[in-house]
Amino acid sequence: MTTTPLALTPGRRTDGTPVLRVVGEIDMSNADALAAALDALAGRLVVDLTEVQYLDSAALSVLFAHSHRVELVARPLLTPVLTISGLAELTTVHETDA
Repeated sequence: MTTTPLALTPGRRTDGTPVLRVVGEIDMSNADALAAALDALAGRLVVDLTEVQYLDSAALSVLFAHSHRVELVARPLLTPVLTISGLAELTTVHETDA
């Protein structure tokens, strides 16, 4: 199976909040990499999905597993998926046009 390109960049906001910037598409071929990146960051954090064009059920499963400690930032393209899946009820989702 070919792995879908995905970039995961940890960092911090100016207020010191840990953030994981995700770029690309998240699917079953690379969801383990997202899980590992989230596991490597302790405590509460922001997951920036503004440059994610697609995510599937494997990606949602990873995000559900960490929903107790993450806030999501997403473009309107992903908001319906996060809402319909129920993830938006478990964690904060900030919608942005950026």
